[in-house]
Amino acid sequence: MQYRSDYRWFVSVFFLVLWTCLVVVSAQLAADLRWKSGVATWYGEAEGDGSVGGACGYGTMVDVKPLRARVGAVGPLLFKNGEGCGACYKVKCLDRNICSRRAVTIIVTDECPGCPIGSTHFDLSGAAFGHMAISGEGGQLRNRGQLPVIYRRTPCKYPGKNIAFHVNEGSTDYWLSLLVEFEDGDGDVGSMHIREASSSQWLQMNHVWGANWCITGGPLKGPFSVKLTTLSRGKTLSATDVIPRNWSPKATYTSRLNFF
Repeated sequence: MQYRSDYRWFVSVFFLVLWTCLVVVSAQLAADLRWKSGVATWYGEAEGDGSVGGACGYGTMVDVKPLRARVGAVGPLLFKNGEGCGACYKVKCLDRNICSRRAVTIIVTDECPGCPIGSTHFDLSGAAFGHMAISGEGGQLRNRGQLPVIYRRTPCKYPGKNIAFHVNEGSTDYWLSLLVEFEDGDGDVGSMHIREASSSQWLQMNHVWGANWCITGGPLKGPFSVKLTTLSRGKTLSATDVIPRNWSPKATYTSRLNFF
């Protein structure tokens, strides 16, 4: 009888915790799907990709697909001292006289210098800004300079791409710095850990700037497994031995994994 009582208590607690988790996740999803108000401007060339490099550290990736023409700088509220890098948003303007009904999807690759701290600001590439216009009216829309917009989070999608880890220039056996590329789903990074060869211990990396993380110590011995946790929802993914023993700075190592 005592066994049955304990079992029923365990099952009740289990389903209570499960229900609580589902409620929290549902609330987060609902918040992400809700359109919010903001302001959009544009920078760079009229039909250009916006930034060259940018404050997230993606470098020349911003000039090629799938990031090309989808890059955007954001103010402090969304940049989050760099931890907002990689997040994806749908942005839509509302003036039916010149704006289409479609939203443009942008990827946070840069910080908007001088943007207000207390409001949401998108500084889009010229191409992304013009994409919100009725066909043929991209130039006229850019002439507006600044627009009220609505926006919401959207999952990042990189068809045919798996999550990759770029070893930043200057990395050594005593200072290893990584940048995450093509992170689908949430897109942002809340924490990163690495595990050395023949070790069961995950070592926490430190956020340096933009989307760059590093660890000091050593000598660090590869191959390295990498575990990343998203900032938005705390989803975790571990890539085993993704960085080989003979790794080199400025090299990019692609995993077999993605969040979808």
